[in-house]
Amino acid sequence: MRRRGERGGGDGDRDADGDSGPAEGTAGAARRGRGWLAWCPRLRTLLLDLLLIYIAVPFLIRLFPSLLTKFVFLNFLAFPFFVDLRRPELLLNNTISLYLVTEPDVTVGIWHTVPGSRGAEAWGKDQRWYEEALSDSHPVIIYLHGNGGTRAARHRIQFLKTMGAADFHILALDYRGYGDSSGDPTESGFTMDVLALYDWAKARSGNSSILLWGHSLGTGIATNAARKLQEERGVQVDAVVLEAPYTNIREAAAHIPITTIYRQFPGFGYLILDSLALGNMFFRSDENVKVLACPLLILHAEDDDVVPPHLGRKLFETARSAYKDKSKVKFITFPKKLGLGHDYISFNPELPILVKDFLNIK
Repeated sequence: MRRRGERGGGDGDRDADGDSGPAEGTAGAARRGRGWLAWCPRLRTLLLDLLLIYIAVPFLIRLFPSLLTKFVFLNFLAFPFFVDLRRPELLLNNTISLYLVTEPDVTVGIWHTVPGSRGAEAWGKDQRWYEEALSDSHPVIIYLHGNGGTRAARHRIQFLKTMGAADFHILALDYRGYGDSSGDPTESGFTMDVLALYDWAKARSGNSSILLWGHSLGTGIATNAARKLQEERGVQVDAVVLEAPYTNIREAAAHIPITTIYRQFPGFGYLILDSLALGNMFFRSDENVKVLACPLLILHAEDDDVVPPHLGRKLFETARSAYKDKSKVKFITFPKKLGLGHDYISFNPELPILVKDFLNIK
């Protein structure tokens, strides 16, 4: 009897254990369900907030086009941080920092790198020596960088190294509002800064040729300045080099990666692209090159994922059709396998040779 009862008790225990499994499973599922339901309102709120922000941004840009200048110029991103722009010798050889007043209350910072062949001679020299060196017959590049950062950015440092070693003088400018330069960034203000630097260099360079070299955003600044010199003063710069250029800022904005999420947005053209003009931003290189007559070299990497290379080619075709002397316009592309992208054409060791060949400089 005892054994039978024990066996019965054992069966009862198993029945009790068996019944507890589904009960605990149901309770666990309920708890998980309550946890998910608790997160649902938060997730819905987050997604709704993101949707409202996405919808609101184009309308805010249209109402306040000055907001768009922040995204175009990116001058508030003063990278690399913690660099003393007054001491370029910490980053470069044969280089000094100088400052130029381009209009009342606006002073811009500039680095002057002398040709590598004069490196030993330049050691320890002051600004006066550097200024006098500009007339040594070596060509002078006025380098106009793209948006964001300062003249100390890594790819800009590399440009000074590469072209300095190839015996060019380089005057690398931080426009108003960038780096340690005063003032607020505007398209017309950038042109004034470049013209003031051109005049300063021309007064000191003797018979040395002066080139305007623009990169990215700086290509529009370069063509603006070259056109203004030609139309208003009858002065033709010795050459213009455009690295990773665009046709105009509206068309560039329609293709850059940051606008991808808005290209299918109803009213994208009116709310965002047309607002560039309301913010007085045009950078019409496609119109400028129709006026120019100086040698024009366009450089573009095939793997440029910021400014598509087809914009560079389109600009070249516009210039070539407008120039009477077609030999003065050249377009050079760099294959994807080199991995130069948007910023690193200056890392190509063949760059100085390509430029010198085009300009007939030995």
